[in-house]
Amino acid sequence: MKKLSIISLGILVSLQFTKAQVISSKKWADLFSYNNVLAMKEDNGKVIAATENGIFYYTISTGEITKLSKANGLHNVGITAFDYNPQTKIGLIGYENGSMDVITPQEVKYIVDIPIATGYNGSKKINHISITGDQAVISVGYGVSIFNLKKKEFGDSSFFLNAGVYEASNEATIFGSKVYSVTNTGLKSHEMNTTFPVYSTWTTEVPGAFKNIDSESELVFASSTSAFIYNNGTPTPLPVNFGNIRDVVVTPNNIVVTDDRIYTFGTNGISLGAVSLGEECNTAITAGGKVLGGTVYSGIKDESDHTYKPSGPYFNFAYRINLYDNNQMYVSTGARVANYNFPIVNPKKPGFYYFNGSEWIYPSYFINFPNEVNVLDVMKNPLNDNEVYFSNYTINNSGVYKMKYNAGNKDFEFIKYYNLGSTPFLRRAVGLATDPQNNLFISMGFYEATNPAIGIYDKATDDFIMKKIVLASDAIQQPFFYKDMLWTPLPKSNNFWVYDYKNATNLSDDNDIILSDENGLSTGTLSVAVDKSGDAWIGTYSGIKVLSNAASEIKSPNVKLQPIIIEQNGIGEELFRNSQILKIEVDEGDHKWVAVEEGGVYYLSPDGQKTIKHFTKENSPLPTNSVTDIKVDKKTGKVYFVTYNGIVTYQGDVSDVTSNFGNVMVYPNPVVYSNFKGKVTIKGLAEKTNIRIVDAAGNVVHSAVARGGYYEWDLNNQKGTRVASGIYFVLMTNEDGSDKATAKIGVVN
Repeated sequence: MKKLSIISLGILVSLQFTKAQVISSKKWADLFSYNNVLAMKEDNGKVIAATENGIFYYTISTGEITKLSKANGLHNVGITAFDYNPQTKIGLIGYENGSMDVITPQEVKYIVDIPIATGYNGSKKINHISITGDQAVISVGYGVSIFNLKKKEFGDSSFFLNAGVYEASNEATIFGSKVYSVTNTGLKSHEMNTTFPVYSTWTTEVPGAFKNIDSESELVFASSTSAFIYNNGTPTPLPVNFGNIRDVVVTPNNIVVTDDRIYTFGTNGISLGAVSLGEECNTAITAGGKVLGGTVYSGIKDESDHTYKPSGPYFNFAYRINLYDNNQMYVSTGARVANYNFPIVNPKKPGFYYFNGSEWIYPSYFINFPNEVNVLDVMKNPLNDNEVYFSNYTINNSGVYKMKYNAGNKDFEFIKYYNLGSTPFLRRAVGLATDPQNNLFISMGFYEATNPAIGIYDKATDDFIMKKIVLASDAIQQPFFYKDMLWTPLPKSNNFWVYDYKNATNLSDDNDIILSDENGLSTGTLSVAVDKSGDAWIGTYSGIKVLSNAASEIKSPNVKLQPIIIEQNGIGEELFRNSQILKIEVDEGDHKWVAVEEGGVYYLSPDGQKTIKHFTKENSPLPTNSVTDIKVDKKTGKVYFVTYNGIVTYQGDVSDVTSNFGNVMVYPNPVVYSNFKGKVTIKGLAEKTNIRIVDAAGNVVHSAVARGGYYEWDLNNQKGTRVASGIYFVLMTNEDGSDKATAKIGVVN
């Protein structure tokens, strides 16, 4: 039986990270896709596979799978190249942005100073990595560089500049005393000597357009349709007419060429056979007496049709997530540009993913779907847990689709398409919402040219009733239900729409409330959330505006939105001024999680005056600084961050906060100064908690009032100096004194 554990690779069990390199912790985890295997290496019955956002390690004899990603050790996403040396146990990962990770049994070291050719303005992507001993040759869009794995630094580089134009090294390898590189104009070589950097001294061994090269016992290179063993200046073709070669792998015992089939040859070029794994493969190796394919959609696959990969969604593309009981979730994958107007139709047609609580399900419906796919939202049918609705925001096939989940075959069946009366360019379905009466709503852009609208599902007719708003604002966001009203951001005008629908399917008693410039809006609106105090936090293109006591104030004649003013160096400044607020989420402690375009995620105090944490792709496992959705699991406190480069989670400190205490926990405990120099966290508190911390003699050393379910103590006493080593008791009562809790903390200085 296959076992799965989310830990570092078996070869990296003793992995330690220096403080400067750590951007992950045990609080983080990834929900990345590990389907698309780009490269593989075998080490004594263990296969290391590189995918887009991480690597995983598969032990053939036991089926155990472990994974390593930005959530637990790596420093980036967007892997484009990988190699590993089984003798030295050192691996090298190359990324889309030109950076690299060096993985050793002791550490993961981030390399950002890759040589860049003067005047080169093209892609910095690492095209290929090939390790020989303690040297690696790195192929990039402007040539090759040699990297010393022991010193973890670059040596010589050769920039392939010819007649003022840089030529890419598609792949390269070290064979003997030479570096061989395949380019679009030929197989080129150079001795590793003092003239290596001078491109004019390189030799074109074989002219032609070549893509792949590898070496071990032999040197093998390939074009799209032919592969050659290269001996003493003579290319000897392998005896197969290939159609579309994707990779070449050479070991001491064989040569493996990945085409539409996987071909194996002896090192003498004699064919040993060919197999088809029934799907597209990027690469392949032989291990454990079997051919293993690195597939595009199924992880590692063997000849018996078994697949091996960590659990994860079908792709990494993600836009919005909806959480349900029993750890279920739905993830949509669409995207829009130009002020949320034009769809980005992904040619891979990712659709949506479903996690049923134990495994990820991908609807086969999307694999061969003939029309455009750009799913912006997917939500359970409020009347039937096995049915879902999803919105398809496209030019020609926009509308709402209804599907049913079949637990027997773990797939979704198409039920019905609601086109909302759409014609090309018009009536584009955006976001779904439900209310406690199980009504279903869909927001629409371009209802009539520039008008937004809300579609209301009518059970009697099994169709949607359209509620148009006469306002020139073609773009619209997902509606947010609060107090029998739909609160809906409008990105392309300085407006925000509150739809007081009363009886959902009776449009005659509706009331539209439009917030605009005169109410305090100066830019388009993008997001909205309502906190525990009933205040509406509206995210705009230029910061946050708050409507206090929103449900009643929205109906007053003079509605006024207010910014959050924070003090910076004695001067009042508007919070997030001139920043696009993509998403606002409120946790159980009334804290705000705020996603800022290109600014990462801020974790704010309930009043927004204090930034508790600020996560970016530079200091955390976030794949990108543009987070399109945030959801908090109210029961566990886990926070989901959704990006178009994948999903990561963070275990927050606030969950199920009530007026009474929950399961009070203190960590770390004991606090040993040599191991930990941060603040001690106390979680499981009441919504408002009075705290007194006393020493063993009963003297009060610290007191505070905590709000939001948790508190952080900096281990300082009332005078602001660190307390002495010893045992300290935490005495706590809730707001009215009806509930009490105690804890103790050991301090070792």
